[in-house]
Amino acid sequence: MPAPDSPFGEAGIAAARRRGRGASTNDGGRFEPLKRVDTDDGWEVLDDLAPFARQVIDERARHIITRNASPDISFEQSINPYQGCEHGCAYCFARPTHAYWGLSPGLDFETRLFAKTNAAELLEKELAAPGYKPKIIAIGTNTDPYQPIERQRRIMRRVLEVLEAHSHPVAVLTKSALIARDLDILSRMAGKGLAKAALSVTTLDHRLSRAMEPRAAAPQRRIETIRLLAAAGIPTAVMVAPVIPALNDGEIEKILMSAAAAGAREAGYILLRLPLEVSALFRQWLHEKMPERAGHVMSLLQDMRGGKDYDSSWGQRMRGQGPYAWMLGRRFELAAKRFGLNSKKVVLRTDLFACPRRGGEQLTLFA
Repeated sequence: MPAPDSPFGEAGIAAARRRGRGASTNDGGRFEPLKRVDTDDGWEVLDDLAPFARQVIDERARHIITRNASPDISFEQSINPYQGCEHGCAYCFARPTHAYWGLSPGLDFETRLFAKTNAAELLEKELAAPGYKPKIIAIGTNTDPYQPIERQRRIMRRVLEVLEAHSHPVAVLTKSALIARDLDILSRMAGKGLAKAALSVTTLDHRLSRAMEPRAAAPQRRIETIRLLAAAGIPTAVMVAPVIPALNDGEIEKILMSAAAAGAREAGYILLRLPLEVSALFRQWLHEKMPERAGHVMSLLQDMRGGKDYDSSWGQRMRGQGPYAWMLGRRFELAAKRFGLNSKKVVLRTDLFACPRRGGEQLTLFA
């Protein structure tokens, strides 16, 4: 164990090294045969005491459109321009995907990022595939397309340019104010019924947000971004996600009220999800940041998950079950109705899609 006055916490990694990061550990993923844990023997002379700085690996992806048939998800197609996410949200359900790369779902997930540099060209190729049928493409359902790295890489913007060029519908989810950079494209697409956006607002408490989502936009910036999107004519929603019992569930009504006042038309919520390695990572975060609430939070969550930290069953994973889950659902529905949210669902058009020309395809002689 580290010495009481050591800069190393119980997780064995110096606090200074993980400053501004969400996870407390960098343990290997579930596929690794060996487990390596940094520890301090009291001399504080670990080989690498440098902070966890961002590293970007350029990836030439083989496919870009991901398809799913999950009955409790509203979209069938999605794109993830990046793997890993620098926002560092302690609760992120996408963290376990880093284990497939032999990396840690902990600090590696938020510092070792993969950028799909050929996303736009792959997208155009896949849209031109024989038999392709246009359906809404959701972006931001796994990792955030507008995380800080996007400022330099601009992969998301190039993807939007391809979608606009071929009049393909898109739905974007983010917790970043950077989406406002692409108001020009999104507003033009929205004018044709081809685009909508959603901002994830977990809390209005700046301190809680900074502890839980260390590199995401501050809550008020997200509300202001909803205002900018709505003013530009883009149908905008707010996602209260995740709802964490005894931590941010008391803010449901305030978040919906603020978002509606800013111009949001729709709203949704998702109960905290803790699949695979996320459970241990979130528990560690709770005990470090909210030790007085940790037991209560997990007790309520397990009551909604059949006694477990997580239940991946379709129909249960997003909402939970039992009296507390029922109460959260009713509170959300009543608040959404009170503030005029979800009165009409925005349905994007697919009939305007213009298939890209395939390689070698001749132009028509007639318009």
